[in-house]
Amino acid sequence: MRKKSIFTFLLLIFFTASFSQIFTKQDSIRGSITPERSWWDLTYYHLQIKVDIENKSFLGQNTIHYTVLEDGDRMQVDLQPPLKITKVMQGEDELLFTQHGNAYYVRFKTPQKVGNQNSIEVYYEGVPHVSVRPPWSGGVTWNKDANGNDFIATSCQGDGASIWWPCKDHMYDEVDSMLISITVPKHLMEVSNGRLRSVVKNKDKTRTFNWFVSNPINNYGVNMNIGDYVHFSEVYQGENGPLDCDYYVLKDNLTKAKKQFKDATRTLQAFEHWFGPYPFYNDSYKLVEVPYLGMEHQSSVTYGNGYANGYLGRDLSQTGWGLKWDFIIVHESGHEWFANNITYKDMADMWIHESFTAYSENLFLDYYYGKEASAEYVVGTRQNIQNNIPIIGPYGVNKSGSSDMYYKGANMLHTLRQLIENDTLWRNILRGLNKKFYHQTVTTQQIENYISEKSGKDLSAFFNQYLRDTRIPVLEYVIKNNVLQYRWVQVVKAFDMPVIVYINGEKEWIFPSAQWSKKEWKEPIREIKVDVNFYVAQFNLEG
Repeated sequence: MRKKSIFTFLLLIFFTASFSQIFTKQDSIRGSITPERSWWDLTYYHLQIKVDIENKSFLGQNTIHYTVLEDGDRMQVDLQPPLKITKVMQGEDELLFTQHGNAYYVRFKTPQKVGNQNSIEVYYEGVPHVSVRPPWSGGVTWNKDANGNDFIATSCQGDGASIWWPCKDHMYDEVDSMLISITVPKHLMEVSNGRLRSVVKNKDKTRTFNWFVSNPINNYGVNMNIGDYVHFSEVYQGENGPLDCDYYVLKDNLTKAKKQFKDATRTLQAFEHWFGPYPFYNDSYKLVEVPYLGMEHQSSVTYGNGYANGYLGRDLSQTGWGLKWDFIIVHESGHEWFANNITYKDMADMWIHESFTAYSENLFLDYYYGKEASAEYVVGTRQNIQNNIPIIGPYGVNKSGSSDMYYKGANMLHTLRQLIENDTLWRNILRGLNKKFYHQTVTTQQIENYISEKSGKDLSAFFNQYLRDTRIPVLEYVIKNNVLQYRWVQVVKAFDMPVIVYINGEKEWIFPSAQWSKKEWKEPIREIKVDVNFYVAQFNLEG
């Protein structure tokens, strides 16, 4: 008994440490809709940066246009050290500001009248944070290609765009459109989001690339990529007509890219089937080679998967199906629908991006290789699930939940497909999400409510179980001759998910709850197996 008590005590300490987190005032300033953010609506950015590669530094400015929603005289603009804001202007007035950590508070000299459309110019400079493990750590990657040319990229999911440019760095308010002007040495090319509007030759042996984004875009979806690029393109005939697909790769990789990037239009075709039209036709679709694995930058998907199928040549499902396609092209392109079209308001709800996009991998397989192949793949990815902390994180502090949002989330959605039964309805729900919440920021509750409404099922306990709890439902049962007794254990309140079982090899729906139920079978029950497509466990009380 004593050993068991000590073991239980140590487990308690472990789980307490795992779930307990200390958040700072800076976390709240970064992760909440502060009073200094709420009174104004972001409408337009013009971001301008001159990149000093030799000194790994930026000199830039961002013109921020906004509509006044309510009275306010102090505006929060975010920029992370070691970068610093040097000056803020509104018209001819230089505005005073104070700094508190990553937040700058700008004081206005003139009244900000409700309904007015105003702007400020924010000037900044310095050496931006270097990403030590892109794309999982934010910042700038300064690299060289095989020929010694500079090869530079930004990535900032999680850490926030303010790690490399000044902005309203909260996901709830997306800018409506944006001009990105990046100045680089004249022998290099720069690629950002949207469409290339112009290239300006400057007197100081530099060129400025002007990219215009005509759709709403979240902050971390903005990117800058610099290299000795070559460009090729094609036109994909999609649901909304011709879609320009542009590819930017290092010169030495052109031949490989022309072969590997055939997965791009295959991906677009599969996802338009499942999710609806690509959400950014007027901004084009791009794949851009970068010196890290890849990221879902809007209309500028970055790629560094080595021109090979799988995830860096590996199959994350260990079924063989993961080597039929390029993981980065498929996964990151899936984010154009779930992350860039439908965007979470709070990072706690990051599962909306990652669960649906991880699930999109097996929908790609479903489209080209069939339903059985897709099921094998998603079930195979369960080995990557930890069930350590809930998928939904704490709100208001810029913190996501467990990385299980990827493959536990994908298996949750695969389970949901079984519950809905009708694949036409399931497809309509996925397409409906992208239509209902087109170019919007959303909460988990909005997504849950929509799926419940359209499926005709109350899925609140289902989502509570898989998103807010770490336990996997266990079908506990006892067999007495031809009678099956069963119930759910390790479940949240009101969890009563029906499940398919195979009794002596025959398919049967049963309807467990937390209370014991029983089912009589026509003959002695020799074997019961839960359908593997449901992400649950089973346990025979009699061993």
